[in-house]
Amino acid sequence: MITKDKKELTEKIIEFTKTLHLPAFRKYFESEAKEALSKDLSFEEYLYCLLEKECDMRYDNMLKKRVRMAEFPYKKYLEELIVEDLPEDARKKLKLLKTLDFVKEGQNVILAGNPGTGKTHMAIGLGIKACLEGYKVWFTTVPLFITMLKEAKSQKTLRNFENRFLKYDLVILDELGYISFDKEGAELLFTNLSLRAGRKSTIITTNLSFERWDEVFQDPIMTAAMTDRLTHKSYMVNMNGNSYRLKETVKWMEENNL
Repeated sequence: MITKDKKELTEKIIEFTKTLHLPAFRKYFESEAKEALSKDLSFEEYLYCLLEKECDMRYDNMLKKRVRMAEFPYKKYLEELIVEDLPEDARKKLKLLKTLDFVKEGQNVILAGNPGTGKTHMAIGLGIKACLEGYKVWFTTVPLFITMLKEAKSQKTLRNFENRFLKYDLVILDELGYISFDKEGAELLFTNLSLRAGRKSTIITTNLSFERWDEVFQDPIMTAAMTDRLTHKSYMVNMNGNSYRLKETVKWMEENNL
């Protein structure tokens, strides 16, 4: 028989929720009890409401963790895109890409075009949407990725790094072509992207057309092989157009009378 007073019971319940890691129970058990009493709900209905809130909170936290673990440099959502300002090809293909069928099918997306046209914004937006739909995503720049590969190789942890790399449902490699790299870097990039080809999705943003990729890889044979593997059954999006960022800058200047 329970003989504790209400205050003592409340303290004990809070203590239990901390021990059992039930933050939603701790947050809502009193307010839900009052609502259950006012609506004459059964104990089972009251318990159901609490369990539902706990599950909802855990699911929301899981999604937030996925976004955090993806290591986006900043958050950009597809809903924030001014679609009419995107290059024509991007406008045509955005609706299809938003379905994320390419992730489900393990297909790649190549966003190629001049700077400032929304490539990184689209890539991050698709990445965040994939996180929110339960996919495991990772974002990095190509130069940083190559540095990480070299460090893993020198520390003899490359196999472990590659195994983790393969587990991502979607990898976003930003800024291919902004910085050239040496033969070792090119070979490491080629090897790791080849491992994912046809199995898992990769989004690549680049300011170079394919015929200029040899400027990065510095090897025509490797360039041809990389292009062939990355583009096989991939979505090629022509992002050449007026600078998206320049339009935003002009608008900001007009709004501030500058």
